[in-house]
Amino acid sequence: MNDNLSRADGARVLADLHALRAIGTYKTGVHKPTFSEPHLRSLQWLVQRLPEAGLMGEIDGIGNVLGTSTKPGPKLLAGSHLESQNHAGWLDGPLGVVYALEAARVINSDPNTNGAVEVASWCDEEGHFGHFLGSRSYVGGVTESDIDAACDRNSGKGMRDALRDAGLAGRGRARYERGRHIGYLEAHIEQGETLESSGFGIGVVTSIVGIWQYRITFTGEQNHAGTTRMAIRRDAGLALARFCVEIDERFPAACGPRTVWTTGRITLDPGAPSIIPGAAEMLFQIRDDDPAVIARLEDLLRSIAAEVDKQGRCSVAVERIRTGAPALMDGSFQQAIEQASAAFAGGRSLRMPSGAGHDAQILATVMPAGMLFVPSIGGISHHWTENTADADIVTGAEVFVEACRLLLAR
Repeated sequence: MNDNLSRADGARVLADLHALRAIGTYKTGVHKPTFSEPHLRSLQWLVQRLPEAGLMGEIDGIGNVLGTSTKPGPKLLAGSHLESQNHAGWLDGPLGVVYALEAARVINSDPNTNGAVEVASWCDEEGHFGHFLGSRSYVGGVTESDIDAACDRNSGKGMRDALRDAGLAGRGRARYERGRHIGYLEAHIEQGETLESSGFGIGVVTSIVGIWQYRITFTGEQNHAGTTRMAIRRDAGLALARFCVEIDERFPAACGPRTVWTTGRITLDPGAPSIIPGAAEMLFQIRDDDPAVIARLEDLLRSIAAEVDKQGRCSVAVERIRTGAPALMDGSFQQAIEQASAAFAGGRSLRMPSGAGHDAQILATVMPAGMLFVPSIGGISHHWTENTADADIVTGAEVFVEACRLLLAR
C-alpha cells in the first residue's frame, strides 16, 4: 500500500451514517418507507452532499439520485439505496451510498487519480412499490405503464400519486448511457453471519441470487367447524399445512448447497375460529444463484401440487408471480476488492455469494458490477437491531475507496 495515497475518512463516514440514522429514527434503527417524509429528507441530504465530491445531481422522476462528474477520464458508478424496510435497520442501503459518497470525495479531488466516482441512490430497492424500481428504471426496464400500475404494498397508494405528493411529478428519469461507466460497485452489510462467524472482515461477492416467488392457492369447502365430520372435511388450511411439510421433506434432496426457501405469508378464508377454511393461500419464495436448481425445484413444487389434486379433497394452483435472474459479479471487480482488502483489511477477505437481492444485479445486466460486504453483528438485518461494529464500517470504507481507485486505474 502506498501510504501517500489519500484514504477514507472513517470519522466522516460514521458521521454521515449517523446523520442519516437521525432521519426517521425508530428505536435503534429507522423507519423510512419509499417516498415517506424521512426517505425524501434522506434523498435531499444526499443531494446537498454531492457538491462536496465534485458532483451535481437531483432527485429524478422515479426517486433516484444520480450525482455526475465533469472530471475527465473514466467514470465508476457506485451506490445503493436510502429507503428502508418497515421498522428496520440503519445500515441496509445507506452504508453503500455513504461509501460511494466518500469514495467520490476522496478520489474526485485527487489530481493524481484519472477519472471519477459517480454516486447513485436507487429508489425502492426494498420493494414497497415493486422490486428494484429505481435501478430497473435506470437500465430501461420500467415503463410509464409500470409506474401507473405500481401501488404501495401496505397502504395501496399508487406510485403516481406518491410521486406527485413528493413533488416529483413531471421530472425526467435518469437513464443509462452506454459507455459512460467502466462498471458499478456497491457495498452492503452482509445481512448474514458468515463473515462474523468465520472471522473475515470483507466479503467479496461472487454472485447474487435470483428470487422466484409463487402464489399457491388451495380450494376446499367452507363448512361448520362443529358439525362437519373429520372424515368428510375439505379443509384448505390443513391442505396448505401438509403442503408446507411436503416441501420441507422433499426439497433438500433436489436443492443446491445454498438454496433457501420461505413461506412468507399464509392466509385462510374466511379465517374464523368456527369455520373450516374453504380457501387458503401462501406466498412462497425460492432463492438460488443457479437457474437450473430453481427450475428443478419449481418442477417439484408443481408435482407436489398435482399429488394433492389427485387426492380429491382440495385443489391446488401454483402461480409464479416473480422471477429474478441471478447475476455473476465481474472477476476484475472481485480482484480489485481483494487487492484493496490486502492493503486495508489484512487480507481478511472471503469470496461468497449474496443470498439477498441487490441493485447490483440489475446494473450487472448493462455493465460490469461488483459488490463488497462488511460483517453484520449476529447476522441480523431487516430489523431495528441490525448493526455493524464501527471498526468494521471504517475498514470497509477504506477497502471500498481503494477498490474504486484500483478500478479507475485499470
